[in-house]
Amino acid sequence: MLFSMGFEAQLAHPTPERERRLILDCVDQAVFAEEMGFDRIWAPEHHSLKWYAHMSAPEVFLTYVAARTSRIRVGHGVVLMPFKYNHPVRVAERAAMLDLLSGGRLDLGAGRGATRQEMTLCDVDPERTYLEVEESLRMIAQMWRTDEFSWDGELSIAPHPILPRPVQLPHPPLFMACSKVDTVRLAAEYGVGALVLGFDGIDEIREYHDAYREACASRTGERFVSDRVNDHFSALLPTIVLDDAEEAFRIGARGQRFFAESLAHWYGGGPPPAQDTEDVDNVAEIAAARDRVVAKLHEANVPVTPKALSTFNIDHAYGSADHAAGFVERLRDVGVDEVMLMIQMGTVPQDVCMETIRQWGTKIIPRFR
Repeated sequence: MLFSMGFEAQLAHPTPERERRLILDCVDQAVFAEEMGFDRIWAPEHHSLKWYAHMSAPEVFLTYVAARTSRIRVGHGVVLMPFKYNHPVRVAERAAMLDLLSGGRLDLGAGRGATRQEMTLCDVDPERTYLEVEESLRMIAQMWRTDEFSWDGELSIAPHPILPRPVQLPHPPLFMACSKVDTVRLAAEYGVGALVLGFDGIDEIREYHDAYREACASRTGERFVSDRVNDHFSALLPTIVLDDAEEAFRIGARGQRFFAESLAHWYGGGPPPAQDTEDVDNVAEIAAARDRVVAKLHEANVPVTPKALSTFNIDHAYGSADHAAGFVERLRDVGVDEVMLMIQMGTVPQDVCMETIRQWGTKIIPRFR
């Protein structure tokens, strides 16, 4: 099994000074992750999502991390690939430069940028996002195979060289963000790895994994975006691990609440996340927030699905190293290839993030090597 970390760069009480400190803290976490034996980090691109994600230029963050490390892979996961976020040629140019500078350590993921906040900022048509993500992946998979790249599709490009070329030819491994069963199956049909954001626990991850493997087994290859197929399945696991298991759960529940409320705000139109949550019962508060979402959905005559409530689940790897290892054992039994840890949540202090990374590196990861 592989072990990685994801960085949304979340921030409670955002100010310019705190934001600067946050980004540098994330760099320190990523560098320490290499020392502790992690295989990869992932940084997704988001725009204008205050509190939830301050990682608007992950390629710069990842390049800085690559310069301070030598082994750990850097996952550009994900790049927003609808054309008005990023022209496919610019995605390819930046990806190749990062792959070159890192010595061939880049993994490249695709996403839609599906919040109204992001789409209105960049004038993205929500009806075209799937179409444009697929075309971008197909274009990137072809760009360095000849000295002159041309394309005739939704975009038209006359023959041009695409420079520089990556170390990993014909292209770095391709992935796609997946937050529902349909997109997991789509990733399998494209022949790209699945980055699964399953907050509802092991059963949800199992559902996604089984759908992905079934789609891999039944596909014909007609929708492959590249002849270099990547069937890698990575699953998210929120975690805080400390010697004091009760304190780890308290901090994890608080971080999960911030994560859930931030996500609900930008993706579901909920209120902004609560900022002052240190001295409250976050377990009770996250349950109350979940009930508010249910009431809102009922009022709007919208079906209440497990997916709509999944981020309010706090049954994650918050506790001791043994408790967290139990989650890895269950994910291993499901068949996942990679456990992507979510440690940096908006209210989790830097010293707790670093200690959690240390605990995983010294007490958990070695059990699964």
